[in-house]
Amino acid sequence: MKIGIQGELGAYSHIAVENLYKNADIKTCSTFEDTFKLAFNDQNYKIVIPIENSLAGRVADIHYLLPKYKLQIHGEYFLPVEHNLLGKPDATIEEIKYVRSHAQAISQCQKIINEKNFKSIISVDTAGSAKDLAKGKDKSIAAIASELSAKMYNLKILKKNIEDDKGNVTRFLIMGKNIEQPDYDKDKKFLTSCIFRVKSEPSALYKCLGGFATNQVNLTKLESFSVKNTFEQANFYLDIEGHLEQPKVKKALEELGFHTETLDILGVYESSAFRQK
Repeated sequence: MKIGIQGELGAYSHIAVENLYKNADIKTCSTFEDTFKLAFNDQNYKIVIPIENSLAGRVADIHYLLPKYKLQIHGEYFLPVEHNLLGKPDATIEEIKYVRSHAQAISQCQKIINEKNFKSIISVDTAGSAKDLAKGKDKSIAAIASELSAKMYNLKILKKNIEDDKGNVTRFLIMGKNIEQPDYDKDKKFLTSCIFRVKSEPSALYKCLGGFATNQVNLTKLESFSVKNTFEQANFYLDIEGHLEQPKVKKALEELGFHTETLDILGVYESSAFRQK
């Protein structure tokens, strides 16, 4: 299985891949867009992408890349995130003045950063911060990253589980260029995801969502993000419970399509068991 991730080995995306697939052939990409391009240009690759976090909200850039590349969602995975403060092998926590990591990780560990009066340095990803720390010689810099990163880059865990909230969970999407729609099974739970753009008229969103109410289809996520170069229109990302083969879902989406300028189905996939916890 060929899998692309954003970030260096040791990133939380790497951990998600290891939990999902045994012996995956992992290719690292420097940016989220490079990761999307990898799957768009090579149908043999799937990508595992973080889309939202229970503490910090949505992951930047992803919602703009979804309509641009229109990759299909093959599944979802929830990963409990445990951040660690990593230092040089001979460093102590008292020596630390700066902490380096991805913006999301920094925002999720504000308690210890404020308590210790650390100065934050924003980096592209968590594992990359650990890798850069391992290459350098400055003991006053620490990184916020996974335990796997500490093992991979021979760093010392100065403090474990430094996230502000122990319920810190990141949702990942497994995506690829090919459509992989599972057959409907009444004993399983499914999600259908789509992106749509409403018409620029009064009550447009209200009309779009009416079909879900009348057909008794539950929305689990609805999020807006502006169309590029304008403040007058928005795209909406939508997750609903159900499968396209169910009549009520089909009817609701048909009604949605009638009231939208664009509508792209991003995938039908099994709902993660994590949602039932």
